[in-house]
Amino acid sequence: MSVTQLIYASQPFGYDDLVLAGILGIACRNNIRNGITGCLICRHDIYLQLLEGENAAVMHTFERITRDNRHTAVSKLFSGEVSARLFPDWAMKHDPVRSWMWSEKQIAEGAIEKASADEIIRIFSRLSKEPQND
Repeated sequence: MSVTQLIYASQPFGYDDLVLAGILGIACRNNIRNGITGCLICRHDIYLQLLEGENAAVMHTFERITRDNRHTAVSKLFSGEVSARLFPDWAMKHDPVRSWMWSEKQIAEGAIEKASADEIIRIFSRLSKEPQND
């Protein structure tokens, strides 16, 4: 059975711990209801998210995100069918951007836009092998 994966990047608007907690809480609740799993990488200067699930549910979720005023400059980086989920047990795994990903300077200089879909998928693949952080 194939699964739709969609990866997007955006810039946070009004980012702080309270906003992040709200996003994660709502995402987990909605994703469980809609059969979506994934991972959100975030920091004050970047959201990078992988959504996976049934095509219509993933596309509906992405459309909702594009209208969410907590995101600016939403850009779809990858969308396609895969044979298996990377995050089958996580309604929404949360990870901060780490040094092995990109520095703030690299993001400001367009690292996300310059990265290939394969490079970005490798980041999520690496995260999928790590234990869930609480």
